[in-house]
Amino acid sequence: MLILIKSIMAMMIGFIFAALTGLIAIPLLKKFHADQSLSVYLRKTHESKIGTPTMGGLIFILPTVMITLIFIYLKKIEVTYTLTIIIFTFVSYGIIGFIDDYLIIKKHDNKGLTKSQKFTLQVIVAIVFFYLFMKSGNEPLFWVHSLNFKLDTGWLYGIFILFVLVASSNAVNLTDGLDGLAGGLSVISFLTFGIISWNTGWLLGYEDIAVFAFVLVGALLGFLLFNTNKAKVFMGDTGSLALGATLGAYAITTRHELLLVVIGIVFVLETLSCVIQIVVYKLTKKRVFPMTPIHHTFEKLGMKETDIVKLFWTVGLIASCAALIYGVWL
Repeated sequence: MLILIKSIMAMMIGFIFAALTGLIAIPLLKKFHADQSLSVYLRKTHESKIGTPTMGGLIFILPTVMITLIFIYLKKIEVTYTLTIIIFTFVSYGIIGFIDDYLIIKKHDNKGLTKSQKFTLQVIVAIVFFYLFMKSGNEPLFWVHSLNFKLDTGWLYGIFILFVLVASSNAVNLTDGLDGLAGGLSVISFLTFGIISWNTGWLLGYEDIAVFAFVLVGALLGFLLFNTNKAKVFMGDTGSLALGATLGAYAITTRHELLLVVIGIVFVLETLSCVIQIVVYKLTKKRVFPMTPIHHTFEKLGMKETDIVKLFWTVGLIASCAALIYGVWL
């Protein structure tokens, strides 16, 4: 019962702080003309979104970090290597996204950081992640729980960490194309990892990262007050990169890397649609989908934006329920 109360309290505080942050941040973003730049392919269908401010990820990043620091000061949670890894990943990718958003706004186009610049920063984060991960006493194991399969990969695990962080961050970034889509799916995903974290009693600091997850869930719900259709603000790369990488960090620290594919099934499908489109087009000069990521294909087929979002949320929720049954119960 205490676990449930802690989780509810964390969510409630996160929600209140994020809602208040949104009321302050959105007018400021508008004042500084932090407008979202839309692709030329979306300007007809998403014309109403032109002029909507971006960098809205700050609305849930700042409250989550601030609340966590307050909890640490009040000794409600402890600073452990595991919590440090989660916070470091969350903030680092948020900064990478913020720089990318800032450059896009400054240039008034969709070109922010170059691929090489972004990748270099992601490599640095992965190296620090690997160092903290090993310092916390973890072994560099590729671990499949259901098969009781463990493979010691040594330093190659650092490359695996980089792959998970880059893949998950880009997956959420690609999904962030409709009002409330990435935010709602992230609520479901972090809620799932919060519950999984409570069940990893063998992990140093498992309670602390569980509380962090629930604070973030509350903050995301506060953000969705302003991000659901019609959105008053977009999370931008500031939010999407931070969320995606942190999901990857939870999967690695709780040793549920493969389960991340199930929990984030919509993110995976969005990414796969882009990969398939690119590969097939390069080989045949033909398109498999009218437009990618795949949520835009549903738009092309005539579905309303709100209906697409509800459909994808439902798929994400069902997949996460299945993941919980496997990851916690069985």
